[in-house]
Amino acid sequence: MNEQELRQTILEVLGEIAPEVDPATVPPDKDLRAELDLDSMDFLNFTIALHERLGVDIPEADLPKLFTLDGGVAYLRGKLAKAG
Repeated sequence: MNEQELRQTILEVLGEIAPEVDPATVPPDKDLRAELDLDSMDFLNFTIALHERLGVDIPEADLPKLFTLDGGVAYLRGKLAKAG
């Protein structure tokens, strides 16, 4: 999966968790939780959905790496590269 596909997948999952979010307005370098008003349960559901969609284990200690769109893409790209 390339970077653009990963970015699209993350935005799709965010759209499922927060349907009112316009993917075009998600800033790549800002904290998704603050920008999209995601509470801790929303963010947990987001990480679970990413796990289910991509088959990637995301340990709790790594959750801060998913706080931004760019960070999530980089983190997941690395995880998928190790798995593949």
